[in-house]
Amino acid sequence: MVNPIEIKVRRLRKSDDRGGFQSGNIELDRFFHRYAGQNQFRHHIGTSYVAETDNRIVGFTTVSSAELTAEKLAKTFRRRLPDYPIPALRVSRLAVDERFQGNGIGKLLLKSVFELSLDIRDQAGCYGVVVDAKPETVAFYSRLGFFTLEIISGALRDRPEPVPMFLPIATIAQAAGR
Repeated sequence: MVNPIEIKVRRLRKSDDRGGFQSGNIELDRFFHRYAGQNQFRHHIGTSYVAETDNRIVGFTTVSSAELTAEKLAKTFRRRLPDYPIPALRVSRLAVDERFQGNGIGKLLLKSVFELSLDIRDQAGCYGVVVDAKPETVAFYSRLGFFTLEIISGALRDRPEPVPMFLPIATIAQAAGR
């Protein structure tokens, strides 16, 4: 078991060796090996953060800006939001190397996302954190306080449906004492 104190979370660097990372999910591994760097350094459409221990990447998360549009949300949630797009931070991907799973690395990566969301809230505006959870990860995100959003449009229908989940910035701020 890895001690979380020994793990550091930082932004992905161009020089990082991502080739040895294996989460057990071929799609997440392919993204991290091939696309995380170009999305961050060339296209500027997402930023990846890595968890490392002993100069080895043991987890990553990729975030990007997002917006919540009230008209696409269920009526019960829509009443709380204005009628214009609301800024949010999206967790696009999150994975932990299979040799290090079960050691709290995913939670540590999300904690860094929450800290980032609070900084964005203060500098540019952020209403919360959104994730399109794979069905097998819904329980993980639920335990962290995320709740399911009822989307009334935008279904993919061509592959397993992700479950849109949301954690309000007020909840994050309260937990962080900010």
